[in-house]
Amino acid sequence: MTVELATDRGAVLLGRVLAGVASGENPVTHVAELPARAESTAPWPAWTPEPVREAFVRAGVRLPWTHQVAAAEHAYAGRSVVIATGTASGKSLAYQLPVTAALTEDTRATALYISPTKALGADQLRAVHELELPDLRASAYDGDTPMVERDWVRAHSRWIFTNPDMVHRGILPRHDQWTSFFRRLRYVVVDECHAYRGVFGSHVALLLRRLRRVALRYGADPVFVLASATVSDPAGSASRLSGVDCAAVADDASPRGARTVALWEPPLTELSGENGAPVRRSAGAESARIMADLVVEGARSLTFVRSRLGAELTALGARRILDEVDPALSSRVAAYRAGFLPEERRALEQALASGELLGVASTNALELGVDIAGLDAVVVAGYPGTLASFWQQAGRAGRSGDSALVVFVARDDPLDTYLVHHPAAILDKPVEATVTDPGNPYVLAPQLACAAAELPLTEACLPAFGPGARAVLDSLVESGTLRKRPNGWYWTSRERPQGAVDIRGSGGEQVAVVEADSGRMLGTVSQGKACSTVHEGALYLHQGRSYVVDELDLDGLLALVHPESPDWTTSPREVVDISVLSTLSQQAYGGVTVCLGEVAVTSQVVGYLRRLPSGQILDQVPLDLPESTLNTRAVWYTIDQDLLTAAGLARTEIPGSLHAAEHAAIGLLPLFATCDRWDIGGVSTALHPDTAHPTIFVHDGHPGGAGFADRGHAALLPWLQATHQAITSCDCPTGCPSCVQSPKCGNGNEPLDKGGALKVLRVAVQALRGGAE
Repeated sequence: MTVELATDRGAVLLGRVLAGVASGENPVTHVAELPARAESTAPWPAWTPEPVREAFVRAGVRLPWTHQVAAAEHAYAGRSVVIATGTASGKSLAYQLPVTAALTEDTRATALYISPTKALGADQLRAVHELELPDLRASAYDGDTPMVERDWVRAHSRWIFTNPDMVHRGILPRHDQWTSFFRRLRYVVVDECHAYRGVFGSHVALLLRRLRRVALRYGADPVFVLASATVSDPAGSASRLSGVDCAAVADDASPRGARTVALWEPPLTELSGENGAPVRRSAGAESARIMADLVVEGARSLTFVRSRLGAELTALGARRILDEVDPALSSRVAAYRAGFLPEERRALEQALASGELLGVASTNALELGVDIAGLDAVVVAGYPGTLASFWQQAGRAGRSGDSALVVFVARDDPLDTYLVHHPAAILDKPVEATVTDPGNPYVLAPQLACAAAELPLTEACLPAFGPGARAVLDSLVESGTLRKRPNGWYWTSRERPQGAVDIRGSGGEQVAVVEADSGRMLGTVSQGKACSTVHEGALYLHQGRSYVVDELDLDGLLALVHPESPDWTTSPREVVDISVLSTLSQQAYGGVTVCLGEVAVTSQVVGYLRRLPSGQILDQVPLDLPESTLNTRAVWYTIDQDLLTAAGLARTEIPGSLHAAEHAAIGLLPLFATCDRWDIGGVSTALHPDTAHPTIFVHDGHPGGAGFADRGHAALLPWLQATHQAITSCDCPTGCPSCVQSPKCGNGNEPLDKGGALKVLRVAVQALRGGAE
C-alpha cells in the first residue's frame, strides 16, 4: 500500500499507521480534518478577590476564557448555571472561581462538590489544594475517608468533595449533625453531570431535590453549578437533574488544535463464529496494533477500551508486538483502569504526561477530569455509548493546542458498523441530551421514603418531586412504609431506608460475590442481574483480576468464585417472553401500528457462550436457572401479515426476518437514546397473543423503565432508517455480529434472516413516512 504523508501531525501519524497495514487492505472508511480553534479570553471579573486572582495566575491561568467568565458571572450573581463545553475547556475554573471568591469573602460560607467517581473528586480536590488559598479547608468526605477524620471534616471543612452515594448514605440521613454546614451552604457543584443518565441519573435527580430540601430547612438556598460535556439542550438537562432552573453556557472559547479523525473498520477474518458467521478482527486486537505503531513513531497515545479486562489485553497485545520490533519500547506501554491504588494512578498519569509512557490502554477512567495534556493520538476501541463520551475521549488528543490523530475502531456490532459507514452520524450530528425519568415510580418511591425519613414530607414540598409524587405517596401509605398525618407523611421505622436504596440503579437484594478459598467478599450484584452476570461458569472481574464463578446460590444470596485468568470471556444466553400490561400510546400507519406502553418481561438464562478475544466461539454451556419477571416500558410495532407477504416474505421466513430486525434495532438504539445495548432488550414474534400481529418489541432493562424506550418511540422513523442502513452497510453474506447477530440471544441467533430483516424494515419505514391514518 502506498501512503502519501502529509505535514499535519495527525495526518502524518495516520499515514504511518496505514503503512503497516497488509497489502490490499484499507480498513479506513473515512477521514475528516477538524480545524484548529483560537482562544478567546476575558478580563477577570471585577468581583474576583485579589488573593484568588493571584492564586489562579500562579497556577498558570493568565486570563480566563470567555465561557469560564460567563458561567462564573451567573453563579456569583446567584443564578444556577450549567457549563457544557468540550474536553480541556477549563470547566473546573468556571466553578472554582465563584466558590473560592465566596469562601474568601465570607469566612463562614460553605460549598459542596459532587462527582460521579471518587477518583475525579480526588483530582479536583488536589487542584483546589494547589491554589494554596488560606482557610478554604477543602476536604474529601467519601467511602475512603477514615472514620477518625470524618468528624473533623463535618465540623470544620468548608468545601467538601464527595459523591452521590455518600450524600445519600452519609450526609442526608444525618443532616442534624451537619447543621452548621447546611446553614451556610452557598454552592452545590455537580461535576460531569452528563454521566447521570438512565436509572442512576433519575436517582441522582431526586437525591439533589432531597439535598436542596434539607438545605432550605436550615435557611440556605444554594446556587447549583453544573459542569458537563457538550450535550444537547444543556439548560433543560441540567434543570431536570438539579430541580432548579439553570442558565446554560455552551460557547467553547478554549483553544483546540487541528485533529485528523479516522473511522476504522477491522477486516473480516477466516474464523467462524456462531452458526458459521464470519468474524471480524477484534477492536481490541486492532487497537493494540495501532497503538504499537504509534509508540514506534514516538507518539504519545491513549487507547480507550470498553472493559478493564479489555484494557489489560490491549496493553499486553501492544507490548507483545513491540517486543518483536524493539523490546525497549514495550516497557513504555501500560494499562490504566479503576481498581488501581490512587498512587498507582497518579504515577501512570505523570508518566504519560511526561512522555515516559508512550502508550496507555484505559477504560473510561481517563475520560473524566484527569488533566493530561500533549497527547498526539487517541484510539477509541468501540463506540463508548454516546457521542458525548466519544468526544470527551477524542478530546484528550491535542489538548495543548497541537494537531493530533483520533482513530475510531469499530467493534463487531451493528451500531459501530453503521457509524464507520455513516460518518455524519459522528462528525455532524449534535450530541445527545441526557435521559432521566425522576417520575419512574420504581425510583420515586424509595426516594420519597428516604426524604420522609430525613424530614416529614408536606404538601408544600411535593411539587419538587413531580406530578406523580402524590400517587406514589398513597401507595407507600397503603403498604405501611409511610404514615399519613394531618401535617404530612412520616417514616414509620426506626431504621433508616437509605441503606436499602441503591442509587446506582441495580435495585433489589444483593448477591455477595465471595472468593471461596479466602472467604473474602469481592463485591455485590443485584439479585435481578445475578443470573446473567455471576452464573456458574461466568467470568467475574474485580479490581483488574479475573475470577470464575463456581456456584450461584440465589436463596442464600451468595456466589462463590475462584481466581483464574482464562483467555476466554463469557456471555449469557436468555430466553425472553413479553406481555402487554397497558398501552400508553398507539398510532396506526397504514398496516403498521406503533405503540408505547408498560410490559412484563419474563426471562430465563438458559446458558452461556465462551468465546476467545478474536470472537471465535469455544462452546455453549447449558444452565438451569429460575425465571425472573421485570415490569418495565417498551416500544413496539406490528406489521400486518399482508404487507409482509406483499414484500416477498413467505410465512416461514417471517420469524427469522423479525428476529434479525429486532437484534439490529437494539444495536442501533444507543444512537438515539443515551444507553448501552445491555440496558435494553427485545422480543420478536410472528404472532403475538396481545397484538394478534407480527410484532417487534424493544424494552428497557430496568424496573419501571429508564426513558430509553420512550426515546426510541419518539425517534422511531430515523431509528429504523439507521437500522436498515446498518444492515445494508455490512458486507457479510447472511448475517454476523456486525449486523443482525446479538451477543445475548437466548435462541443461539436462530432463526435469523438478514435479507428478510431488510424487507421488514423497508415496509415499516415506508409506512411511517406515509404518515398517520
